[in-house]
Amino acid sequence: MLRRIVAASLLLGASTAALAAEPVRDCPLAATPLGIESPLSDVLMHPGGRPALESVAPDLVSGFTRAFGGGGLPPGFANILTPGVLLDSRPDGAMLRPVLSAKLAALPITDAFTLARCARYDHERPVLPARDGRRQMLVFEKINGFRDNPSVDGARARLTAIAKKRGWQIVFTDRGGVMNAADLARFDVVVWNNVSGDALTTPQRAAFRAYVEQGGGFAGIHGSGGDPRWFWDWYVDTLIGARFIGHPGKPQFQTATVRLVDGRSGIGAGVAEHWPLLEEWYSFDRNPVDGGAVAVATIDEQDYKQIGYRDENLAMGYHPIAWRKFVGDGRMFYTAIGHRPENYDEPQAAALLANGIAWAMRNRATGPKGKHDHD
Repeated sequence: MLRRIVAASLLLGASTAALAAEPVRDCPLAATPLGIESPLSDVLMHPGGRPALESVAPDLVSGFTRAFGGGGLPPGFANILTPGVLLDSRPDGAMLRPVLSAKLAALPITDAFTLARCARYDHERPVLPARDGRRQMLVFEKINGFRDNPSVDGARARLTAIAKKRGWQIVFTDRGGVMNAADLARFDVVVWNNVSGDALTTPQRAAFRAYVEQGGGFAGIHGSGGDPRWFWDWYVDTLIGARFIGHPGKPQFQTATVRLVDGRSGIGAGVAEHWPLLEEWYSFDRNPVDGGAVAVATIDEQDYKQIGYRDENLAMGYHPIAWRKFVGDGRMFYTAIGHRPENYDEPQAAALLANGIAWAMRNRATGPKGKHDHD
């Protein structure tokens, strides 16, 4: 029996290694024709991409590279921008859209291009530490878009402290290959630590979605809901429940009053009813409450200027900044607080994050009834 177990383990290890060595071909946009809403990085990596852009507007991508904003590829800000975003900032953008769209759609999608655009994804299934009997928290940190190292590091330190205080086992990974049914099944909650940029292959997306909808917990921190363009509608529209539209730029960081408005879930335990906080305040295209979420905390827009970098008005009126919802049989908690690393040590924000994660993982302890308990 032992010999068979060892042989099977060696075979599994060999298969996993072989899978990791194979180039990725099943990224979501693998064979999708290019267009004005394609990732700018994809357009720029195509041999005909930059010439097509420059033939329509010579200055459209002047100074841009595939790795813009990331210091390498991946990650890179060009992975979360599109030519359409650049056109939106131009007075002639609407006129140029159909012309550029036709030129990009005509570019051939070769096998070599598919491999190039899928190279930022992975199939690597990480080696996870053995379970030690405690509640399980997975922290996912694969970032293909904009990576703000101070935010990521600040969140990681706080999450480590939360796990220690709560008696949870915490596992960190930046490998998309962890998103498979077998590995996800052990975790009570999956926390996305400032994840930016499309990170999962099509099978990985399916595995993560099934995990959540079948009773798993999800918690998203700040940048995990902050990309200017998204390429996975379920994640942003259903799981998060609102799309980021910008944050103030004049100035970027301002003080606003955070108000606790959820008195039923327990997420507010030990959190002040209201407190001032200096932060980069996200605005969204909709109130997530209209899509079935429950606001946990809001900010008072009278406290700060909701003006973006291009003088756009970012006011939402009623402005949730942290919320929770049920997604299928699973639970979701999201907080937009977390750009400034100092805020992971701010007592109120830290307690809100810890309690929100605990609420999201509760379903695994209470079973299916957790979906209907209304807290």
